[in-house]
Amino acid sequence: MTNVNITLSISEELHKKMKEHGEIRWSEVVRKIIEQKLADLELLDKLTGKSKLTEKEARELSEKINKAVAKKLGIL
Repeated sequence: MTNVNITLSISEELHKKMKEHGEIRWSEVVRKIIEQKLADLELLDKLTGKSKLTEKEARELSEKINKAVAKKLGIL
């Protein structure tokens, strides 16, 4: 598998806080969050594929999942 690089913009304040924890591999943290988000979206697609949910309802459900994952990861 070939890896692809992405560029991420963050605030100066966030960057300073991250530098205080140089022992953490931030790219790995972001990679795991992206993987979890994609897994959530795939599950949402499976659940809503045969569902009669509207796009708005599906989006609201996705937001709830995002918040739950962020809370679990200690982001919120």
